[in-house]
Amino acid sequence: MTLLGAVGLWILLWQGIAMLVNLPLLLPSPWQTILAAWQQWQQPMFWHSVLMSLLRIMGGFLLAMLAGVLLAWLCTRSQLAEALLAPIRTVIRSTPVSSFIILVLLWIKIDSVPTFISFLMVLPVVWHGMQEGISTLNPQLQEMARMYDFSRMKALRYVTLPQLLPFFRSTAATGSGIAWKAGIAAEVIARPTLSIGRHLQDTKVYLLTDQLFAWTLTVILLSILLERMLNRLFKVAGKGGKA
Repeated sequence: MTLLGAVGLWILLWQGIAMLVNLPLLLPSPWQTILAAWQQWQQPMFWHSVLMSLLRIMGGFLLAMLAGVLLAWLCTRSQLAEALLAPIRTVIRSTPVSSFIILVLLWIKIDSVPTFISFLMVLPVVWHGMQEGISTLNPQLQEMARMYDFSRMKALRYVTLPQLLPFFRSTAATGSGIAWKAGIAAEVIARPTLSIGRHLQDTKVYLLTDQLFAWTLTVILLSILLERMLNRLFKVAGKGGKA
């Protein structure tokens, strides 16, 4: 069965359950959800909210990618750094995201909470993944680069980065999904101005279930779009590295 066929089957199942329940307040039909989404997409505030959520969450994601790579490099170079910093990584990975959101609300501005939470949740994923990648670099290839008198930039481009790209791609794909879900959860609790999470919470409070489903549909579509953009970016980067 193709992906499109599987999606169609689940939509039919959703339609059937909605018809059995026959109570849009509890479960709107697919058509009611699409209609509500279409109405939302025509409102300027919708796009402003989506843009602000993207900027906040992707900002945290990009910061986590940068910090994770630097920490991974540091911990592979220094056993002392690994011994001191590894417990922090474990604590971050083990603590529920809701606990961090509530704590962070006491310390920073509301509009910055989704960015910080996205950063915090993605950081250990990138850190661990890239540290594993750096630890498995082939020393023979590094030696070959020295034998052929590669410059540092040339060795980085043609020897080191091609080995690290699969690890970076894997951690980025995983991290983007985590950042998106954690960031939206932070917005639901913190309710920053012009955010997807604020609208999700408002539609839930006022029992606007069709709009709640429509915002959820938007979150899913944006997540798929971001994942495909990342995959496309890495394909281009991979071709560039082979040039």
